[in-house]
Amino acid sequence: MEILGSVPPDPGQAPPRRPIEFDGAWRFTAPALDSSVPRARHAVRDLLGRQRVPLREDLLHGLLLIVSELVTNAVQHAALLSPEVAVEVSIGPHWVRVAVEDDHPYRPKPLEADDDRIGGRGLLLVKTISDEAGGLCDVEHTANGGKVVWAALPLGAPATSPLRPR
Repeated sequence: MEILGSVPPDPGQAPPRRPIEFDGAWRFTAPALDSSVPRARHAVRDLLGRQRVPLREDLLHGLLLIVSELVTNAVQHAALLSPEVAVEVSIGPHWVRVAVEDDHPYRPKPLEADDDRIGGRGLLLVKTISDEAGGLCDVEHTANGGKVVWAALPLGAPATSPLRPR
């Protein structure tokens, strides 16, 4: 399995309350259709449940919102050049990372908040959720000319993290 991007280094946090019995990555593809957004979100939720990932409820909701935003962006903006999108979930002792890959070369950037604009703030939302959780997010190019947009959140960490000084 190809590993997309890089999982952030362990920030030296205490391990989660219960031992984690996994360390791996799962990848699936979906057609670049609106119906793939809820399917991807449910697949990620089911995977995290099956793997018994000790993710706080607020972080789980944030992570699922990130999945929805990233898949929605790929469907809305990359479908012409990328009839399928790939979703990858990587789980380690201290992090859970979601990534969405498509074949479109455009590298999106978070827009500033604008009350007059409808839409266009998905990456800003992903960045905000990641920052508030003490996680990271980024966009990287792939070898085939597409891109991977990813976010990694710490497991069981408080809202402030050594990764992000407040």
